[in-house]
Amino acid sequence: MPSGMKRNFIFAAIFYLLILFSASADNAPARVMKVLPHFLDTNGVHTIYPSLYERDAYQAYLREHPEKRTGIRFDVQWKNRAPVFGKLTLRVELRGIVEGKLPRQRTLQQDVEPSGWFGRWTSLGLIGREYRDFGEVTAWRVTLLEDNQILAEQKSFLW
Repeated sequence: MPSGMKRNFIFAAIFYLLILFSASADNAPARVMKVLPHFLDTNGVHTIYPSLYERDAYQAYLREHPEKRTGIRFDVQWKNRAPVFGKLTLRVELRGIVEGKLPRQRTLQQDVEPSGWFGRWTSLGLIGREYRDFGEVTAWRVTLLEDNQILAEQKSFLW
């Protein structure tokens, strides 16, 4: 075999081995892939235009103007691959503080159906009077549970 073909064969073999190892590294039975906390304005929306740049700019605006906020919504991307025999629940635990008061904790949860290989998005929100009474969210943790047993979790830096 000529040296050029041998070199291409070696590169291809290394490439396929890397793909194989990266695919097997993500074989967890369940996973919380992404958590996006979004402030909601007085109209109940988190962005004005359907663009990631505009969404981020509007979220920065809402962060600077708390009087224009009416809630916070957690958009969670999750998946489970293993068969599910019990009830699946997605839970968001919040920690926050109201000015001049003791820290508060709140739990939002929703029963969900199994997602399969590709995952699913679920939204949970703290809106209106509950949001105002809770105060500023300082930390959060999202867990995917099967019959109250944790399958996967993701948490904020301050949790």
